[in-house]
Amino acid sequence: MVYLTRVEHFNAAHKLYNPNWSKEQNEIVFGKCANENWHGHNYELYVTVKGRPNPDTGFVCDVKQLSKIINQYVIEQLDHKNLNVDVPFMKDQLCSTENLAIAIWRQLQPQLPAGVQLHGIKLYETPRIFVEYFGE
Repeated sequence: MVYLTRVEHFNAAHKLYNPNWSKEQNEIVFGKCANENWHGHNYELYVTVKGRPNPDTGFVCDVKQLSKIINQYVIEQLDHKNLNVDVPFMKDQLCSTENLAIAIWRQLQPQLPAGVQLHGIKLYETPRIFVEYFGE
């Protein structure tokens, strides 16, 4: 099995806020991330697929095609958007990086070509904070 990773980048704003809690409780739990006026991140997205190299091309997946899929179904939906307001696939979810990684998986998995499996999503919120999701 060969693993291939494509890295993409997007910028987005969000706030962490549980609507079932008071403003004070949200501030205690989420701190500055509960800012009513939102805050933003420069996200780095690592999409790893796996498969066997095609005997005719030597590729697990055509990386140009993979990039087009990621851009169409994820980046164009997220870049320079407010995750809480502008992104249909994040509707009614707490916009944590963990939930965003799961939502990105759900966006990408059905779009991949035959013979290619999604292995993992690694999403950096900051250079020191990232999450990984493997579809489990």
